Amino acid sequence: MRERHLRLAAEYDNYRKRTMKERTESWQRAQAELVSRLADALDDLSRFAHIDPADIDAKTLHEGVDLVERKIWKELEGAGVTRIDQSGVPFDPNLHEAVTTQPAPKPELDHTVGQIVQSGYKMGDTLLRPARVIVLTWQGH
Repeated sequence: MRERHLRLAAEYDNYRKRTMKERTESWQRAQAELVSRLADALDDLSRFAHIDPADIDAKTLHEGVDLVERKIWKELEGAGVTRIDQSGVPFDPNLHEAVTTQPAPKPELDHTVGQIVQSGYKMGDTLLRPARVIVLTWQGH
């Protein structure tokens, strides 16, 4: 009975170690896949970062940065990332971090997001970073 118990404990320990290793490898593969999906956009960004300012006009630079941003967002959205950046919605402490308040012009805007200070991000249902917001509060004029 004792030997059977020891064998079972050893099998469980091996199982635990194997699943931990598989989970770690799976996480590393997922991270590598996301980075490889972003590689083209990072290359484009690097090219723009190393252009001599005398050789490019502001409009071309702006268009290039906009293109890189769109490429990055295409890949991030493909990975399930969404941006939290809506104003005028009810303040939700599960999605928003209030940095300050401002008076609301109408009572119906009480406890709504008046302005986004810094966008937040979600991946699926997981909050990666809350949006930092200015919350409107009705002062009761």
